[in-house]
Amino acid sequence: MILSLDVGNTQIYGGVFDGEKMLISFRRNSKTGSSSDEVGVFLRMVIRENGLDPQQIKKIVLCSVVPEVIYSLRGACQKYFGINPFILQAGVKTGLKIKYRNPLEVGADRIANAVAATQMHPQKNLIIVDLGTATTFDAVTAERDYLGGSIIAGLRLSMESLEAKTAKLPSVEIVSRNEALGQSTVESLQSGLYYGHLGAMKEIITKISAECFNGEKPFVIGTGGFSSLFEKEKIFDLIAPDLVLKGNLIALEKNT
Repeated sequence: MILSLDVGNTQIYGGVFDGEKMLISFRRNSKTGSSSDEVGVFLRMVIRENGLDPQQIKKIVLCSVVPEVIYSLRGACQKYFGINPFILQAGVKTGLKIKYRNPLEVGADRIANAVAATQMHPQKNLIIVDLGTATTFDAVTAERDYLGGSIIAGLRLSMESLEAKTAKLPSVEIVSRNEALGQSTVESLQSGLYYGHLGAMKEIITKISAECFNGEKPFVIGTGGFSSLFEKEKIFDLIAPDLVLKGNLIALEKNT
């Protein structure tokens, strides 16, 4: 079995795979300052509590956008699993041609998403929309050229900013709304967050399609924790919440 980890700004998202089949998934706060012992004990416990044997983990692969967490994670993997993890980072084989001005600036999670998307949907122009702490948009050609993308504040970050920077706006649950018109402060916030994000995604997808693919419709993949929230809007051709974890596995295979 293989343990795949995606270290984001807010959470560590993980999954245990047997071949291509994901057996379990879990999330943990990715706050900096956690010791390798805290992380290692958590990983063994969450695997065991989901009915699997931590001793059966033979490989570990991770990508991270939080450099400070990598040291603790590597130590946890070595101490509690006896495994030196493979880290998806600059210089490893991905099968992509990175066209960013500075390839080192591309987040490892964005690369993992692109690796999985091109493997699952070969010879297609792709736009990948990852709805996490930030919402990222990535354009990849049918020839596996990673062209770049856009980044906007994610739904939760937008909500927390409104709460922190205003005197009377509360924190609200982020939900799918059927009406743009809210008739209470909570409903108004929820509508604004939902339809504001929906409108931004539609516009950015349209602009990237025109700029990169001559206006031809690419295959659009939604991923990340909030992607399923927009399922009824039909802006994604596919919703694949576990794309980044699968991209980790493919990168591991390419570098083994």
